[in-house]
Amino acid sequence: MAKAIHMMVRVQDLARSIDFYQQAFGLGVADRFDFDSFTLVYLRNAESDFEIELTLNKGRAEPYQHGDGYGHVAVAVDDLDAEHSRLAQLGYAPADIKEFFREGSLMARFFFVQDPDGYKIEVLQRHGRYR
Repeated sequence: MAKAIHMMVRVQDLARSIDFYQQAFGLGVADRFDFDSFTLVYLRNAESDFEIELTLNKGRAEPYQHGDGYGHVAVAVDDLDAEHSRLAQLGYAPADIKEFFREGSLMARFFFVQDPDGYKIEVLQRHGRYR
């Protein structure tokens, strides 16, 4: 049986990305590995062992293109409204809260926010399958 352990995104500015993920989601640096041409930084918190791997390719000046294949990573929170307000106060401009209903019942409450490199993060209210 496979276990999901991390997802990776390429970033332009490690300090800015680390700061965003720490402030927005309480993720801290678990490990950092510096190589000649790139640096890997693994972020996580006590909530889960799943990590976000930030990859900085040294010497790259132009922003990365996400193409049409990247979707998002998702996190679940206890109080969606409070998190939306907190992220807005931090200046991260979260999108409006949305609700999905299926067969007359609430399936999900969520909003999206983007990291400094434009990667989308879905923030979901803990509910139903989103725990």
